[in-house]
Amino acid sequence: MRKNHIKGFALATAAVFGLLACGGSDAATDTTMAETVTTEAGADYSMLKVAVIYIGVPDDKGWTYQHEQGILALEAELGIEVKRVENVPEGDEAEAIMEGLAAEGYNLMFATSFGYGTPMARVAAKHAEGCFQWATGAKFLLTAEMGGEYATFGDIPANLGTYFGAAEEARYLSGIAAGAASPTGKLGYVAAFPIPEVIRGINAFTLGAQSVNPAATVQVSWTKTWFGPDTEKESAESLLAAGADVLAMHQDTTATGLAADAVGAKWVGYNSDVAEAAPNAWLTAPTWNWGPYYVQTAKAVAGGTCPSDEYYGSMADGMVTLGSFGSSVDADTQALIAEKAAAIIDGSFAPFQGPVMDQDGVEVVAADTKPELLDLLGMSYFVKGVIGSPKG
Repeated sequence: MRKNHIKGFALATAAVFGLLACGGSDAATDTTMAETVTTEAGADYSMLKVAVIYIGVPDDKGWTYQHEQGILALEAELGIEVKRVENVPEGDEAEAIMEGLAAEGYNLMFATSFGYGTPMARVAAKHAEGCFQWATGAKFLLTAEMGGEYATFGDIPANLGTYFGAAEEARYLSGIAAGAASPTGKLGYVAAFPIPEVIRGINAFTLGAQSVNPAATVQVSWTKTWFGPDTEKESAESLLAAGADVLAMHQDTTATGLAADAVGAKWVGYNSDVAEAAPNAWLTAPTWNWGPYYVQTAKAVAGGTCPSDEYYGSMADGMVTLGSFGSSVDADTQALIAEKAAAIIDGSFAPFQGPVMDQDGVEVVAADTKPELLDLLGMSYFVKGVIGSPKG
């Protein structure tokens, strides 16, 4: 039934990315940035007042940093100034900030965290003249059947859109790099929260590693934080002490990479290409390119349309990318990754193409089939070879 609710760019909802999307401090702060640029001939974007709500800060070198690159691209292309509001906690404070922005006349608002969904929907319902875009969300999660406050999908404000992407595609490819680089086949994963987006990433990474080393295992350490350098470092060190020689992560700092580098292990990052943080450890990273989405959405609003799609980007449209390769990724591995990437982009291969078994050896995806998107978005199991509990 919910499948009928999924109408976005690729008939997809945004993933249940969970909780915070990344960490941040408690106090909200405002910053703005102006650029002097030349807009395209004849274009008029003077009616746009754009604001972005960040859960963290733009210099985190992770989730918020990568969104900031997209906002900078928006400013440069359209010649406008975007208001940033940083370190915004989820819940009532976020709603108050969004309400204040709407009252000030901001007619396009981006909220870059899963937990902003309900507050943003409430504000959108009161400001039909504005356009509201929720990163990592999915509208069906706001309905009563999913514990939300809207009775049906149709009750959700029409001026609310969502956006996210298939990070699992690049996760799989990064797993190939990790599996090929590991002498022991023992990999570790520093993970934030046990929710579907993180679980899906761990599973895709594992399947990628097992595609080049069928005996590879991935041990998971849960941090219960998105941005906590000390906690991330402790988790990374515990995995290294348990024998992991390659670490991956779903976190916002480079602490995992620094811990790996300190003992000569290898590292797969996330969000941004930050090879310079630990170049000897660096293999690659699933990364994001938010700029095109921000630009096209702003142009649509300037043209009188508020996108209300549930946009789920991919490697095919460029929202999901793979970072640079470190020196430990040999030419043969790079060629294999390029081959798999091409197959993912043309649709002939998918990371969870069956057969896929869970930790107990039960088939969860049949041979020669691909799971439906909603099955991916609700993923709550670990695949065979993952060490740890998907419940945290």
